[in-house]
Amino acid sequence: MFFNLLRPQAVQHLSRPIRRVRPLSAAHQSFVFYTLPTIYSRNMATGNTNKITDWVNPNDKSGEFKRQQSVFRNWISREAGAQFPPEKGRYHLYVSYACPWAHRTLITRKLKGLEDYISFSSVHWHLGAEGWRFPTPDEKLPGENTIPDPLHPDFTHIRQVYFSNDPNYTGRFTVPVLFDKKTGLIVSNESSEIIRMLYHEFDGLLPEQYKKIDLFPPTLQSEIEASNDWIYNDVNNGVYKSGFATTQEAYEKAVTTLFSSLDRIEAHLTKQQSASKPYFYGDQITEADIRLYTTIIRFDPVYVQHFKCNLRDIRSGYPAIHRWVRRLYWDIPAFRDTTDFEHIKFHYTKSHKQINQFAITPLGPVPDVLPKDQEVRAVQTAE
Repeated sequence: MFFNLLRPQAVQHLSRPIRRVRPLSAAHQSFVFYTLPTIYSRNMATGNTNKITDWVNPNDKSGEFKRQQSVFRNWISREAGAQFPPEKGRYHLYVSYACPWAHRTLITRKLKGLEDYISFSSVHWHLGAEGWRFPTPDEKLPGENTIPDPLHPDFTHIRQVYFSNDPNYTGRFTVPVLFDKKTGLIVSNESSEIIRMLYHEFDGLLPEQYKKIDLFPPTLQSEIEASNDWIYNDVNNGVYKSGFATTQEAYEKAVTTLFSSLDRIEAHLTKQQSASKPYFYGDQITEADIRLYTTIIRFDPVYVQHFKCNLRDIRSGYPAIHRWVRRLYWDIPAFRDTTDFEHIKFHYTKSHKQINQFAITPLGPVPDVLPKDQEVRAVQTAE
């Protein structure tokens, strides 16, 4: 989750070098959909000045939401001479519990047993005029380590972490941020690359039980990459294409594609479960489960109403997806313990004033996640 910001002239920080590398494919791109309500950007081609909170440019008659790419794209690597080698306690993750992209990194960190190796902290759920902010010391918010910036006591917003690396930075201020405490450099703000760094780069430091966990096994890599491509475009990004669309045509195009892809996922998981395979690709959790989970767990509580993704909900319309997501949530602590519905619901409904002017947070659905042995009445009746 992130947004663009024009650099305030008053910001004075020591410049740090930034390495820019070739952009990822569409399947791996992170996303830009939060922007500042009080700062304006100029379209040099047209001379029009637009609010940065316009997630879709008002001059774009298509009404379609289009994402941008991450900038910080370095790697933690075991290779000799690497700029960022794996070391216990050296790296810190800045996240938001509300953000599905940051959520990926928390799940992976826990699955790989990296809690004692990589520290983390969460920003406040509210995204305001200056972007993601850190909680103040007197605020008591849910979620482990929802605290002021533990590395920079004077910082109030995540954007200051970016400016500490480059005072001329004009890109987006995103979470997650993987930060090197030793050099003071941002390693990466691209979630799909951060999670892959965590798969094996720290294996030399880990106990055998975590070293042997392979979330991107060689035998499944081609299948995972293929599913990443369309699930990213149609589902992970599809909910935002639907929610931020500014024309009926753009909305209908996005939402029908979204639900066609959910139908495809439902058919796939139905076959898996018929063969007693609980996860997306069989008997083991993989990257495919992590990337899809962070969208599906937010679907009923937020995307159905807030982003108008209401052709069906998950709990009554997709029984196989519903079984799959509940298994992950209730049986795997890495998924349940990193999911915070207060952050999720409050962030979307109270930060997106363009969509929800009065910042009213719906009470439902109740409960946020059904127990594994319960179904909604419509499903019970059908059975």
